[in-house]
Amino acid sequence: MPANRLCNGVNRRDFIHLGVAGAFGLGLNLPSLLQAQERARARGQETRDVSVIYLFLHGGLSTIDSFDMKPDAPAEFRGEFNQIPTNVNGIQVCEHIPRLARQQDKFSLIRSFRHHNSDHGAADHFMLTGYFPGAGFNPSVSPNNQRPAFGSVIARKLGPRGGVPPYVCLPRMHPSTGPAYLGTTASPFVIDADPNAPNFSVPDIVPPPALATSRLENRRELLRQLDRYQDSAERSANQHARAVSDFQREAFNLMVSPDARRAFDLQSEPARLRDEYGRHTLGQSCLMARRLVEAGVRCVTIDHSNWDTHDNNFLTLRRELLPALDSGLSTLFRDLSERGMLDRTLVVVTGEFGRTPRINRNAGRDHWGPAFTVALGGGGIQGGRAIGASDARAERPTRDPHGPENLAATIYHLMGIDISEEFHTAEGRPVPIVSNGRVMRELL
Repeated sequence: MPANRLCNGVNRRDFIHLGVAGAFGLGLNLPSLLQAQERARARGQETRDVSVIYLFLHGGLSTIDSFDMKPDAPAEFRGEFNQIPTNVNGIQVCEHIPRLARQQDKFSLIRSFRHHNSDHGAADHFMLTGYFPGAGFNPSVSPNNQRPAFGSVIARKLGPRGGVPPYVCLPRMHPSTGPAYLGTTASPFVIDADPNAPNFSVPDIVPPPALATSRLENRRELLRQLDRYQDSAERSANQHARAVSDFQREAFNLMVSPDARRAFDLQSEPARLRDEYGRHTLGQSCLMARRLVEAGVRCVTIDHSNWDTHDNNFLTLRRELLPALDSGLSTLFRDLSERGMLDRTLVVVTGEFGRTPRINRNAGRDHWGPAFTVALGGGGIQGGRAIGASDARAERPTRDPHGPENLAATIYHLMGIDISEEFHTAEGRPVPIVSNGRVMRELL
């Protein structure tokens, strides 16, 4: 199965409409983000100094083979892997994530997570927004999700911090990570490039080598001409055009500023640290996320594929997926901790669902929403805990069930966002930020 396709055969890039997921440039989106920052400053808005890294294991991590193993279950359930102890007494995980096991004290596991859908698309939307989509939802037709993603809510409520966007998606934009009715100012900045690529650069932030200095100066001169035009009588009659010009100019400055370029420059990281994260997409995405949070980004969503292991589940996990998760996530937790950033950086790790407890005829596991594990650490989460439990075959939670609504409430609570507030659609319809969710205080 090609790495860029899920089991429904739909290419993720086919979901993405250029107007939503295209790189933010001087035309609209980056200036809009800067306008949002200005509004936040004007309100004097005070927020908790917490950022979130949302690692979305697209396709669905088999948590029965990683974080919630069942060694006493029948062979057709328990699988091929063995357990190993972590650095927290009483918590054991898969033998193929040994480095992550040594960081268990920095994050906790919700082993009783569940929801009622096991289909790509709808389950993705549920886990990335906290809302189950309504009738007519079709991500292949409408890439802009029905409800705003966590990052878009954070961008709207908190605004940018400093000179960087509040919300970034990498290495691509998932169709359910958009702003929905919140509009373009809550859209993510999309890197749309593999941080592990040898020639990696960030479109529209770092000018490409072919863009000569003279061409940049030509664009600056165009902005000067726009200023002169707006100094005319028409400028006084069109304050909106003036505002757009101001933010376009600021966006241009951001594109060529040393600070912005440093934030996205992975080459400045020591080679040894890059090696520890892992020279693969997941590892370098985790490192990029740490750099972005360090620079002031409030929410980074990493969309990593392909965890949809219908065939050869154990071979694929052992050779590819779990080693990448082990190096990337373990180093992220250690790096954040050593830099004094873990207390103010919430890390969430999940897929859209888990995998079937019973192994199928192709040595794989299929989609399973009724029970799986979600990992959370940092940002106010108490590490080293295992919350809830699944039954002897990991088919259903046996106690303390939690779902996407509670995850949404907990993320927003830790970010300092009032979960009782409402947004309003363009038609004026009120929509609560959280639907029937509660904060998981047993994790705090």
